[in-house]
Amino acid sequence: MTHNSLNGVVKSMGLVFGDIGTSPIYALTAIFFIIQPTRDNVLGMLSLILWTLTMLVTVQYTYLAMHLGTKGEGGTIVLREILLPMLKSRTLAAFVSLLAIVGIALFIGDGVITPAISMLSAVEGIVLIPGFEHTRETTLMIIAGLIAIGLFSIQARGSERIAWTFGPVMLIWFAVLAGTGLVAIWSAPGVLYAVNPVYGIHYITSHGLEGFLILSSVILVATGGEALYADMGHLGRGPIIRAWHIVFFVLAINYLGQGAFILTHPGAHNILFEMVYSQFRIVYIPFLLLSIAATVIASQAMISGIFSIVYQGITTRMMPLLRIDYTSPLLRSQIYIDVVNWALLLAVLFIIVIFRSSANLTHAYGLAVCGTMVITAIFVTWILILRGQIIRSLIGAVILGITVAFLLANFDKIPYGGYWSLVIAAVPFAIVLVFVQGQKKLASALSPVPFDDFLARFNDAYNTLNRISGTALFFARDFRALPQYIPRTMFNNRIIYDDNIIVSINRTEAPFGITWGFTREVTKGFSIFEIYAGYMEFVNIANILKEAEIDELTIFYGIEDVITTNIVWRVFAAIRRLSPSLVQFYKLPADRIHGVVTRVEM
Repeated sequence: MTHNSLNGVVKSMGLVFGDIGTSPIYALTAIFFIIQPTRDNVLGMLSLILWTLTMLVTVQYTYLAMHLGTKGEGGTIVLREILLPMLKSRTLAAFVSLLAIVGIALFIGDGVITPAISMLSAVEGIVLIPGFEHTRETTLMIIAGLIAIGLFSIQARGSERIAWTFGPVMLIWFAVLAGTGLVAIWSAPGVLYAVNPVYGIHYITSHGLEGFLILSSVILVATGGEALYADMGHLGRGPIIRAWHIVFFVLAINYLGQGAFILTHPGAHNILFEMVYSQFRIVYIPFLLLSIAATVIASQAMISGIFSIVYQGITTRMMPLLRIDYTSPLLRSQIYIDVVNWALLLAVLFIIVIFRSSANLTHAYGLAVCGTMVITAIFVTWILILRGQIIRSLIGAVILGITVAFLLANFDKIPYGGYWSLVIAAVPFAIVLVFVQGQKKLASALSPVPFDDFLARFNDAYNTLNRISGTALFFARDFRALPQYIPRTMFNNRIIYDDNIIVSINRTEAPFGITWGFTREVTKGFSIFEIYAGYMEFVNIANILKEAEIDELTIFYGIEDVITTNIVWRVFAAIRRLSPSLVQFYKLPADRIHGVVTRVEM
């Protein structure tokens, strides 16, 4: 392995595998909280865990999903963008868009519970330290809450300043997981039989409904699979797949070790921490601190993943514009979204207060993860079928069946707190749905002006009115159907410059790449400037204008003032008011900007 690929592997361990890499802290503990640690049960559970990691992460993500994109980008929105051009029916396209919105919402719901359960479960290891056995639950909650506040507070400064430590810390974490797992396996090597899938199948078939419902706890080992895919745009496919081979081996060893430990210590409650405590008591406190650091890194990966998904949602016009800060001059994927950050923190603290312990949280965790995985499996299989890849399509269909089984098992969690992940997911879902429908309604209410009609009036006005010297830019989504504010500014308010340029930003079906085209002097004094950018691309309009040698005096853009009595459109109007305008979003110079208000009744 070359130095570069080794560096990529270490980086991806820090930025991508934090979530799935910290599942050993709580996954087996949650499972054996419900069932007895008999030999058959332990082998059955370990077999289910190993094959869940194999099928849902290795096959679904690293083998199928990660090879669908063109430039190593990932996530629900990317799959939607690949699928939409392949569909002939508008009904199917609308269905795909709705599924994508549900997927995004569930991913965000999962992103709230991940930091809460990770931090609580790591902090709970404190009670094994002599003298701290009677630490109150409230104290542990406060510590977890303070760690969360600290983590979200540093987001605005950009994670790349500390990101270089993430890889090495997770490397140490995985080395410790593998080492402690191997030591434990030595005491009960019989657990290695669990590699055989027959033990898992036997457990499910011989325990009736209870055997099926245990899948809702087994899924805890695969949480982070979706984040692994959504974060792919940060590092590319290669390093992530290479790192996963190592991480998979480490997780398998550690889960087998925990299984061996519970066979020899059937009374264990907090399995991983008790296993390490019994093996290496002298280094237990450093291990506890390492586990807290690992959970912070896991939460960071989830936060970065949510920022990426929200940004993709904004650029594909599924989400309202939000103020975005680029926190790294080098990494364009390093972004910070203020509103999303603080909303996530409040939700995480709320979840910690509601559930109080990681044991309670495992009852809620997994439902959103499974929902997202099912949507990914539907999209992946559908794309493979349309591309005519028969063998991969069949594999995709098998994976879809498995993820649906996991989702059905997780429905059992809804009354025990699982509904909270749905409540959290309902907030972004409602916002996106209202925004998308509102935009459609607004577009039809605005009745854009056809280009030819506009051009005839422009020629007449340009030749008869007094013109202002210099260049004016007018922003329009599509120059073929101009927004009302442009003719109103020029013809009603009689504001015409010597040079008038329509600027439109078009998102392409490709994820990356920026090009621009200048149609100079369509008619005297009037030009069109089109920017084409990939749907994951970060566009610096000021630089592009400079490159095109456009020296604008004034920038005009439209503001819609929505008047309505309908409650849904009132919400839409509030979202529009709270989100920045197009020119604020692209950080154009404030001293040249003029917003032109159009009153619209909806």
